[in-house]
Amino acid sequence: MVLEIKFLVPLYPAGQEPSPPGLSSDELQAWEQTKKMEKFIGKAQESCIVKSAISGGMGFGMGAFFSMMSTSFAYDDPLSRTDMSTKTKTIEMFKDMGRGMWRTGRSFGKVGALYSGIECIIESYRAKNDMTNAVAGGFVTGAILARNSGPRGALAGAVGFMAFSAAIETFLRRETSDDD
Repeated sequence: MVLEIKFLVPLYPAGQEPSPPGLSSDELQAWEQTKKMEKFIGKAQESCIVKSAISGGMGFGMGAFFSMMSTSFAYDDPLSRTDMSTKTKTIEMFKDMGRGMWRTGRSFGKVGALYSGIECIIESYRAKNDMTNAVAGGFVTGAILARNSGPRGALAGAVGFMAFSAAIETFLRRETSDDD
């Protein structure tokens, strides 16, 4: 006696799925090309280099934005100078704001790319996605960022960044309540 299981939805092995019905040969080629690109982009987004580049770019943007917002609270106001024309004051103010945005954005981007890359490498090596990756990545990143301040400073930077990473990871991995 052979037991035959009938499914409501047909199941096919990966890569052997039938093409969508009603497609011409040109449309079928376009559909297959789209599937290949989806697969390629999915693999690229899992790459540590791509993750690090995305984090660096987003960090740069966030740092530049924070710097632009904090420029309005600056003590040195170029518009209060009386020895320059209004046009010169405005140009000087925008140049100063641009320099600050570049400097802060570059720093945030460096931290984001470094942390994301190190965490991704640790996660790839361990083949696990857990809090240990974030904590270890924070420790290594903190030590690298504080390396010029000597061994004690590097250790303090490592422990500080590790604690910050653990706090953020705990917040992001917390269970949501069922009341939502």
